[in-house]
Amino acid sequence: MNTWRDPHLAMVKPVVPRTPQGCEECLLMGSPWVHLRLCLTCGHVGCCDSSPNKHARAHASYEEHPIVRSFEPDEDWRWCYVDNTLV
Repeated sequence: MNTWRDPHLAMVKPVVPRTPQGCEECLLMGSPWVHLRLCLTCGHVGCCDSSPNKHARAHASYEEHPIVRSFEPDEDWRWCYVDNTLV
């Protein structure tokens, strides 16, 4: 039985999406995105790694906010960018 628990889960907080209409940076740039990710530390909405600008990953790295969840309808999963794993 795997009992490993991602230590970054301690950074997860109740958040409100800052830009529920889309990727915060892409909206400012007028750029398209593929899928959205919600930062579970601050509520930043960023675009996924399949999007041209990869703003969710950039935010996670720059702000050191490692865990996001999918911000797509009917998806309920979380990802840790530091450990490259579902949490």
